[in-house]
Amino acid sequence: MTSPVDPAGLRARVEKALADFLGRQRAHMSTVDAATLPIAETVEAFVLGAGKRLRPAFAYWACRGAGGADSDPLVSTVAALELVQASALIHDDVMDGSATRRGGPAVHRRFADLHRAGRWHGDPDGFGTGAAILLGDLCLVWSDELWHTGGLPAATLARARPEFDRMRTDLTLGQYLDVHAQATGDTTVARALKVARLKSASYTVERPMLLGAALAGAAPAVVDAYRRYGPPLGEAFQLRDDVLGVFGDPVVTGKPAGDDLREGKRTFLVAAAFEAADAATRAVLSGGLGDPQLDQAGVTRLREAITGTGALARTERRIRELTGTALTALSGAPLDPEAAGALAALATAATTRTG
Repeated sequence: MTSPVDPAGLRARVEKALADFLGRQRAHMSTVDAATLPIAETVEAFVLGAGKRLRPAFAYWACRGAGGADSDPLVSTVAALELVQASALIHDDVMDGSATRRGGPAVHRRFADLHRAGRWHGDPDGFGTGAAILLGDLCLVWSDELWHTGGLPAATLARARPEFDRMRTDLTLGQYLDVHAQATGDTTVARALKVARLKSASYTVERPMLLGAALAGAAPAVVDAYRRYGPPLGEAFQLRDDVLGVFGDPVVTGKPAGDDLREGKRTFLVAAAFEAADAATRAVLSGGLGDPQLDQAGVTRLREAITGTGALARTERRIRELTGTALTALSGAPLDPEAAGALAALATAATTRTG
């Protein structure tokens, strides 16, 4: 089934490519040791159970927009970005101590529960953390394997490889700056924006777009349009994530309400609130942000403080402005019309989503 956001039925095709790849990995594990099969089961459930498939979509439509042909090898190759995403989420949950992801237990919690159910020796939580780190690493290794075995010619892959590498490097640097900001208490807007650009803007939109352009051997005018489209849209995507992390419906987001507040994330939304807060409001923010025991009443107090400073309205306004800038970059660009329409629809879907 297709939709205006997915006119090529891309999501189902990406999921099939991932299912086929992970099925081959499961078959290999069965020859190694039966004790490794929970790894296969967990990764399959985590990767195939949910996900918007935005990164493969941006890479695919960027390639199509630049004149690249639709093919199953193209879909399989860009599906590798979902394994990078899985690695990032698994590691992120370990670093943040998150209990849930995508409506179920985080991977480290799943393996801690496996340890408890088996009445094994040692610390269940330590085992779960170690297993999750290894699974995140494995997903990153597998992203490379799927990239190379998707079926595109070696010369095509080599042309796009620098973007694939830079995307993963920027993601890791952004993750580090995120935990660094939490550790140092840096609540400046400038730091929040830098983290957003590295951790999400570059990784979610800009690098997948440039990767797709490189796969197609895009003309300079197309690459220029993508460079003007990707960064503002990626930033708007992250700002929407920031809003959902505080105000989102847990039934839709798959994470407890206010989790970003308990984890002390120094997002643009939070930084904007600190910037505009008076002394009393700043005390409320400082007292609750980063408290892992923050209850629902505490979440409500922080939400009211953030809203009262105008930070939520400022963030929503910035999302609209950035999305408009991205859409303007597409107008007049020499793109395949179907791809241009898909990229415009993706921009709206990425920045207005509720989960």
